[in-house]
Amino acid sequence: MTGWRSQATEPLSAATVRDEAWRRIGPVRLDRVVPERDALVLHHWLTHPASAFWQMTDLGLDEVLAYERRLAGSTDEHAWIGRVAGRPAFMVETYDPSRVLLKGVYRARTGDVGMHLLVAPPEGPRLHGLTDAVMAATMRFCFGTLRAQRVVVEPDVRNTAIAAKNAAAGFRVVREVDLPGKRAALSVCTRDDFAASRLGATATHEDPR
Repeated sequence: MTGWRSQATEPLSAATVRDEAWRRIGPVRLDRVVPERDALVLHHWLTHPASAFWQMTDLGLDEVLAYERRLAGSTDEHAWIGRVAGRPAFMVETYDPSRVLLKGVYRARTGDVGMHLLVAPPEGPRLHGLTDAVMAATMRFCFGTLRAQRVVVEPDVRNTAIAAKNAAAGFRVVREVDLPGKRAALSVCTRDDFAASRLGATATHEDPR
């Protein structure tokens, strides 16, 4: 059976995620990262001080390019670039937690998809609701396009901002674990958890006007 790791995944269309993207923000779209096309903007995001929890602030452009090429060639990890109203605004990494990062630390279930989310560092006035729209679209992408049964994350326990956003999407902390460079809050979110969450309910029911 062809799994999410090897399928020819379709981009998440603007129509698919229109509920998550409030009209004043614009449509959200995710596509696979193309290293040669996207490395420059990803380097800017990853090396920004606001992205310190990614532990990549000291990387050069060539190193980011090599990193994205490795992901592009992997069957267990994938990188996606997200656009809001046609402009690059966030990056998502997805991975098989039974084979990458959490192997030997966490007993993954069939249908688990690991996820990392990086929203572009703010430039200019903050756009209210942007991170909510991005997180909701990312979760719909994991459960829809990637057919996840559960989404797994492992943020640094010191990252209170992402902890709050994860909770808003329905993630539940399972336990703390030690991972390279961090003490992490291993957390999971099922389809039902997301549907019952503030972001999941908003994506389904809120009038975007």
